Amino acid sequence: MREIFYKMMIFVTTGTQEPFDRLIIAIDEIAAHLPDVTFKVQAFAATYKPKNFKLTNFFSPAEFETYVQQSQLIISHAGMGTIISALVNSKPIIVMPRLMKYLEHRNEHQLATAKRLDGLKYVTVAYDAEELISTVLSSWPDNLKSLHKVGLQASEELLDSLNNFIKQ
Repeated sequence: MREIFYKMMIFVTTGTQEPFDRLIIAIDEIAAHLPDVTFKVQAFAATYKPKNFKLTNFFSPAEFETYVQQSQLIISHAGMGTIISALVNSKPIIVMPRLMKYLEHRNEHQLATAKRLDGLKYVTVAYDAEELISTVLSSWPDNLKSLHKVGLQASEELLDSLNNFIKQ
């Protein structure tokens, strides 16, 4: 894949399993307010058709990684793969969990994940579309920062703890 660098880019991903129209509608509104920003948006084919950006159903792993690295902001469902990618790459991320009450998922595990990571101050969480829109527009681009960094490997403390547990 040829590397392309965007001046200002927001990478949005909703996973590849189910539509997430609530998030896509909010991103469309954000994009309308930020016409000079490139939006790379991966979302499963949804009912809502965005007016202000192109929707892509799937990015290859290489494309996904390129967009993570080149973005100034990542907006995502509360999927751990994307969250970990953002934290490893020290990228600001805002997550909006899928909710069972809107039939966006089978249970509330994304809400639980979002609440836990919010409490740890690892990610910024928008619990609804209005909060997402407000958070992005009030912080773009100068007040965005990665809240936490993780490495590609487990820490020595974690490995020691696991080894001690196994030995018991």
